[in-house]
Amino acid sequence: MITQQAKDLFYRLGCEFQPIAIKFCYSQPEGFDHVDEVLPFCEFAKKAAVEDRAFFTTKDDDNCFGKMIMGMIEKPPLAASGQAGVDFGVFRTQAPNARLYHEIKTLTPGAVNFVVFCPLHLCDFEPDILLCVADVEQAGVIMRATSYISGDLWESTSSPVLSCAWLFGYPYVTGKVNYIMTGLGHGMSRRKVYPAGRMIISIPFAKLSEVIEALGQMDWKLLALQEDEESKAEMRRRMDAWQQMSPDFILKG
Repeated sequence: MITQQAKDLFYRLGCEFQPIAIKFCYSQPEGFDHVDEVLPFCEFAKKAAVEDRAFFTTKDDDNCFGKMIMGMIEKPPLAASGQAGVDFGVFRTQAPNARLYHEIKTLTPGAVNFVVFCPLHLCDFEPDILLCVADVEQAGVIMRATSYISGDLWESTSSPVLSCAWLFGYPYVTGKVNYIMTGLGHGMSRRKVYPAGRMIISIPFAKLSEVIEALGQMDWKLLALQEDEESKAEMRRRMDAWQQMSPDFILKG
């Protein structure tokens, strides 16, 4: 369960769209309303954030390919052939688009029948994915929290189409934090889901506790980036100490 203190840390970031907790369910989840409209899968998180309410979706509510990533349906043969990517002008030939269908991470067929989207402050369950939409400064804090304790590298795995695969399927299956930049993916850009230039960061259950711990421990603004004289003096003191430790070590401030 995510504590109130942990929730407060994410809301302290002040993101334009609030963080959304996501749960993949085999059986219909209790205590949640069924979503009231049909949308592309990538738009449900925004809907939950903007309307500030939780709901669940099924394959019948998704008019795009998120349900395929969830393992709710098989890969449609025409889409998997790559023809759509050619017709959209995203790929020169069918082959690179078709190959993508061998690269994407999909959940076990039939294992997920319902997906819960819930604003973080309303979340009373253990999320499978926490989705954050952030500007660069906010994203810098979140991403640093993903490596502050573990030292994990920052990796962005994505493609021109099927952004849902990289935001929902890939982090869940691999246990890796993933992020994409809005304005790059074809479908989300075409639908204007989010303003361009934001980072969508997907934090899977395997990393969430670590990220929360790091957000609570680390300095959100690094000492070397502070503009006040006291911080600058402290940074100089630390750098001078490096010279005492190793006279050959040179790093300009």
